[in-house]
Amino acid sequence: MIPPTYVIGSYGSPFAQMLADMPRLFTGLEVPAILRTRLSFLQSGLDGVRWVEPGDFHITLRFIGDVSPRMADDICEALSGRDWTAPNIAPGELKAFGGSKPSSICVSISDDKKLQRLAASQERLMQCLGLPADSRKFKPHITLARCRGSAKSEQVARYLAQNGGFSAPVFEPSRFVLYSARESSGGGPYHVEECWDFTG
Repeated sequence: MIPPTYVIGSYGSPFAQMLADMPRLFTGLEVPAILRTRLSFLQSGLDGVRWVEPGDFHITLRFIGDVSPRMADDICEALSGRDWTAPNIAPGELKAFGGSKPSSICVSISDDKKLQRLAASQERLMQCLGLPADSRKFKPHITLARCRGSAKSEQVARYLAQNGGFSAPVFEPSRFVLYSARESSGGGPYHVEECWDFTG
């Protein structure tokens, strides 16, 4: 259940109160501490980006967005009492999203059938609750940085080439979590609101 701290009564207008009461949610997988440390070593040598705090590294399974506290409770209930199978997480290469206008620097996650099934199952659950379908294709990744307008594509390409030897071992997460974020622009800090252990 989303904790009652989301019900904030000190805002000046009913509209502001409504926005304050709507947590921004997504489900995801946590990144082990040893991998967070290794990824943090990559966070240098590139101007015009905002590096993600290592404590906020994660793999998004299903972005949900701003929802009412009642919907948040419905989401928690829908995700509970099910047998969830752990995927195999294989970190891949560094890459940039956004093409000629880079928007983020990420570590890709290799395709895994269990991971795809996990994300697809959560997508179906969210739609059954009446939430709109996620229009974006599921591309698992760990975001290291978000690019500002001053980040040039040639600088990003040079950074990727310099760090092209990155590799990390496969890991199996023990659970997935429901994250919340309060900033409307996204990017953290993120908070774990609920978690569900993998049973298989």
